[in-house]
Formats: sequence, structure tokens, C-alpha cells
Amino acid sequence: MYLLPRPLFGPILLLLALLAGCARLDAPGPEQPLVVGLSADPVFQQTTAPSEGMDGFSRDLTEAFAEALGVKVRYVVAPDYPALMEMVRKQKVHMAAAVPIPAAAVSAAGGDPRLIFSAPLLETRQVIVQHASALPVDSAARLAGREIAMPVGALQARTLRALDIAPPPVIIERGDINELELLGSVAQRHHELVASTELHFAVASNYYPDLAIAFELPGKLAYVWALSADSPTLIERATRFIESARQDGALRRLNDRYFGHIRRMDAQDSTVFLEHVQSRLPNFRQEFHAAQEISGIDWRLLAALAYQESKWDPLATSPTGVRGMMMLTEDTADRLKVANRLDARQSIRAGAKYLALLMDDLPEGIEHPDRLWFALAAYNLGQGHLNGARAFAPGLKRDPDDWFDMKQVLPLMARPEYYTRLKSGRARGGEAVILVENVRNYYDVLSRFEPAHTPPSLGEKTPSPQKKPKLSAQRS
Repeated sequence: MYLLPRPLFGPILLLLALLAGCARLDAPGPEQPLVVGLSADPVFQQTTAPSEGMDGFSRDLTEAFAEALGVKVRYVVAPDYPALMEMVRKQKVHMAAAVPIPAAAVSAAGGDPRLIFSAPLLETRQVIVQHASALPVDSAARLAGREIAMPVGALQARTLRALDIAPPPVIIERGDINELELLGSVAQRHHELVASTELHFAVASNYYPDLAIAFELPGKLAYVWALSADSPTLIERATRFIESARQDGALRRLNDRYFGHIRRMDAQDSTVFLEHVQSRLPNFRQEFHAAQEISGIDWRLLAALAYQESKWDPLATSPTGVRGMMMLTEDTADRLKVANRLDARQSIRAGAKYLALLMDDLPEGIEHPDRLWFALAAYNLGQGHLNGARAFAPGLKRDPDDWFDMKQVLPLMARPEYYTRLKSGRARGGEAVILVENVRNYYDVLSRFEPAHTPPSLGEKTPSPQKKPKLSAQRS
């Protein structure tokens, strides 16, 4: 969903203080929180809207682990991966989250006897990224002697050296910007080539559509937890926790929550959207701000929904009769006392109120951020169709309160063997899934480029933080 970098370098003073200390951490317990090292990587640690309450893949997973241990958790952010690994070796943190290593080295801990690596949390390809207008790189030999920028300590440097290219590429390590900004520098032509991963490329290409994969490097990277070999009890509990998360689907759901939607847009979609952000959105930004104050929903999410519905065209009309910026049906407009669906102000405010009502009407068991995704699906389908799909989900061994499972159920509503069992009848459930994932992508981009709105007075209704989604991994 997925992406504004947290102010990651602020905690570096805390990092230095930890490294300067002589005493190693006690084991996690009632008086000692689980201390987790994180990298300054915005793909894995991210700040999103208060209404979603998400902090990123790594934090969600490690907080679930701390809950399973029955302890509190504290985070320390490292500026780069080498510094992060050194914190683990010196036992200044109990573990490091989402550390990239060669996938083939997981069982061997990269040859370092002081470290133990977990099973992979996810895997991704190593790639060289260039501007989309550049000539393709059809062989490793085409990289000879060329400058390739990458984050400090990136494993792609080792992979490039192993290719034995002559003359070797010139490696430029950048520690002053994060990896998404580094990829953005390719779009801005500050760097010709950047070594990265397919995961980072997929996220960055939604912001910078002028990016292209120039060359795929051999060997995948696995993102893992890294723990000190001197912590056998914690290693054993982490191993059981991750295995449980893999078996019960919690890890798969977490991957989908943060990364399941990022490949939905192609370069043309991104280019057109970014053009409209510049040309159309300014005309309606204040109306979206006002709609946030009324509904408590982040204005950027409302703007993302409006773009999906109408491309920010207040006069839009569909063949089915929905009209206006937020594509309201006539019944919905009447319910919300909208006199003119083609009036942008009325449409935006009514659409925001309607989405808030849909969220309120959902069962309490649906937690954020899934609650928002369900409400968006209901915005497209109608609450009756969504409830119908939820009703037959258990028979398909799917959780009706989980968006990951309902993504598999909703498309079935177009098949007669399913919709004939529903009072609400046939529905294009697959379109609802596409709408939700498109809105998530647009929202990610807007969250990166557009500032959050702070209402002018405390008397206005503002977005309130929601409790974070729980993973279902069992207590270890």
C-alpha cells in the first residue's frame, strides 16, 4: 500500500548510544523489551494515514512476535545494512528485521558464525535499473566500466564482482538518500544505472514511471530476520513463530497487505496519473480537505478513490447511470441529500460520508486496514453484494473478515454456481478487487507527493488512529 519515508535518520543518535555501551542486552522479558534493529528502508518501514494505523511490513511482523513473547518492543533504526548487522553481532539489539541476504545463503548465515538467519520472509530478484529511454543492456558485458549507484553495503556489489566483468563496473555507494530516492535519481537522470531489487523497482516505478529494468543479476535476495548465535532461546522462539506465521497464512497476508497491489499500474497508468496530479488535483484539493474534516478519512485516500471513479472529472457519467466526481448512484445521492451529482463539492463530500458509513456498517471483527479495503469494495459493489460474498466465504474455507481471503471470493460472484445462491444476485466482484488495489496504488503515490491535511481548528473532526491489525501467528 504502500509509502512516505518515516524520519528514519532521527534515531541515529540512539543507535550511536547503543553501540557505545559496553553491556549486552538482557534477554527479552518483563523488564526488558524486545529490541529490534530496522534499516532506513522506506519499503519496509513506512508512514501512512492515521486512519489505517500501519507502520510497515517489518514493524507489523516484529510487533506480532513481541506479542507472542509477551513482551514490549523497542526499535532502533540503522542508517544502512552494514551498521544494522554490526548491531546484531555486538548484541546491541536482539534481532534485525528484513535483512537482505543471498537466498542461497539462508541456511549458512552468509558464512558468519556469529549470526543466525531465519527462514525467508520474502524473496526478490536483483536488478540493474535505468531510464526507460536508455538502450537495453542485453548482457553483463554491457556493464563494463560503467558507474552503478547503490545503497551502502548493497549485496549487488558482491554479485557484480562475481560476474568478473572487465573492466569492472564502478560502484558508487550512496548513504545520503534512501533506495527509493536513489531510484528516483535515475528518472531525474542524476544516475545512469542503479542496482536495486525487483521489489524496490515495483514500488518506485509507481512514483517514477520513466524507470525500466536494464539487466537482471543472477541469484535472488531473501529478506530474513538476523539474530545473534549466542541467543539460542530467542532463535528457537523466532523459528517457531515464523513457521507458525507461514503455516497459518499470516506471513502471506502481511506480504499482500503491503506489496500485493504494487504491480497493478503500468508505466502509462502512472504517467497519466502523475500528470493529472499536476493539472487536475489542485482544482479540488480544498474540497478533499473539507471532506476529510467531515468524514475523518485521509483526504488523499478520498482523492485516490475519486481518481479511480472519474479521473477527477466532475462531469463524468457512466453507462450504468452513476455520475459525478465520486460516481454516485441516484439512490445514494438521494440518501445523502445531494441536489446535483455533477457539482464537485457536493459529490466529494457525499462520497466521503458514504465511505465512512460503509466502514461503520462493517462488523467489528474486520480490523484496519482491511476495514478500509472492505468499505471500498462495498462502495463499488454495494453493501448487499459484499455481505452476500462474505456469507458464502466460510463454505469455501475463506475468512469473511480478511481482505486477503475475500480477494479470492469476490470474483466468484460473476459465476452462476455462486451468484444464484445470493439474494443480491450477480455482481462483478473482480472489478471491486481491481478498484481496491488501484485506489491503494493511487493513495501510495499521493501519500508520497502530497502532504497530510491538518484541520484548521481542534473543533473539526480529524482522522483518529485505529488499532493495528493483528497477525494470527500463535503464541510461541
